[in-house]
Amino acid sequence: MMKLKLTSLLLIIPFLIHSQLIKTDIFTVMYDQEKEQPVWVEYTVECPQGRASRQGMDFWIPKEIKTSDNGDYKNNIYDKGHLAPAASFNCDKETLYKTFSYLNSALQHQGLNRGVWKELEGFERNLANFYEVKVKVKVYFSKEKVPGGATIPLKFEKIITFNGKQYIFSFPNIDTKGTKWIDYLIK
Repeated sequence: MMKLKLTSLLLIIPFLIHSQLIKTDIFTVMYDQEKEQPVWVEYTVECPQGRASRQGMDFWIPKEIKTSDNGDYKNNIYDKGHLAPAASFNCDKETLYKTFSYLNSALQHQGLNRGVWKELEGFERNLANFYEVKVKVKVYFSKEKVPGGATIPLKFEKIITFNGKQYIFSFPNIDTKGTKWIDYLIK
């Protein structure tokens, strides 16, 4: 029995060496500095009807943490996908700006980010008009990297909890044009 626990611990250690748990004012993230990507992000929708403008905002690199940067997103099909959505925190400019940290940015296929992912984020905000909505986004990785060095996610799992119910969606990191967000409901 003890050997099994030790083996399990050894499997976890490589993950922990490069990952760091970081709590911000608006989200919590497990960030992998080797992959230069978030492993998961948790947040509660704060501003379902916020109106702060994101004009002029760009992503910023936090101090003392190795993250992706602008170079990882140039000349490819990947957006700087907010895992904790900007529109869920646009109560005011200061709160909105906090979502633009590279800690909250994943290499997300532009077809996914601008399509069904964005639509599901809108659904979350609609729910937040009536319930407290908690969300966890898990990121699963391929072995591929962009030329800048960041690891490309293979898929994203989004867990939405509200009113004692939980829904899980699984999205491949591909162009999802022609599909609906409900198509990705797995539980």
